[in-house]
Amino acid sequence: MQPRNHPSRRKNATTLRLVGAQLALFRRLAGYTQRELGDRLSIGEETIASIEQGRRPLKPDLADRIDLELGTRGVLAVAVEYMPEIEKFPVWAAEFIDYEREAITHFSYENQVLPGLLQTPGYARAVFRSREPVLDEGEIERQVAARIERQEILRRKVPPSVSFVISEAVLRDRLGGDEVHAEQLRHLRDCADLPGVSLQIMPLGRHSHAALDGPFVLLETPEHDHLAYIETQRGSHLVSDPDEVSILARKYAMLRTQALNVEVTKGLLDRLLGER
Repeated sequence: MQPRNHPSRRKNATTLRLVGAQLALFRRLAGYTQRELGDRLSIGEETIASIEQGRRPLKPDLADRIDLELGTRGVLAVAVEYMPEIEKFPVWAAEFIDYEREAITHFSYENQVLPGLLQTPGYARAVFRSREPVLDEGEIERQVAARIERQEILRRKVPPSVSFVISEAVLRDRLGGDEVHAEQLRHLRDCADLPGVSLQIMPLGRHSHAALDGPFVLLETPEHDHLAYIETQRGSHLVSDPDEVSILARKYAMLRTQALNVEVTKGLLDRLLGER
């Protein structure tokens, strides 16, 4: 696993942008807009946009279909085939994002920062501005836009079943300042009422805790495969081993019994909002 700022990771992003630029050029030469090409391939316009911007890898099967549609005689398929393995995923873990986008269940535990799916733009901006080494403003805005784009899954026509368990300490922090904090609390309260969303707060002062080793995410794919995703200070990895995923699933089940239930959590958010 490579650190986020490792030279191969930077090369990774450059290669993805190159393949994306090729796709954009071929699409325009064929006379398609992003939406029109997406419609022809029965995929979303945002998928085409993400690939062209280098934020999402072009998968081999989709490269074959695009080559056929645009008449590019296998150019994109060859580019994907010969892309070095480590370069097939961008810095911010596109493989996980792909699974997240299609997941039918999504369980997330966080103890330091709010889950990306629940962040407001202001809060996300404060998170990225806290990074070390410092990111330039252009990169911060690109990362914020990508994070907000991910949240579409919570409002899709058939949303996934989503559960969040979040440490109360995260709610007490004021990343971005008082105004951002107030906006974020209001957003959390709104999200707590979304269909399919279960939001629980792990209160301070616990005598026991099932996830002292840190945050993680559990996903179930449409094919009913179970995956876990874990981030650390210097990297991240996707876990597919059934035994390891099972251990994390048991931890999550225990976390849900230790956290405040959804109604008490809503009451806590209402009180925090009332204190402002």
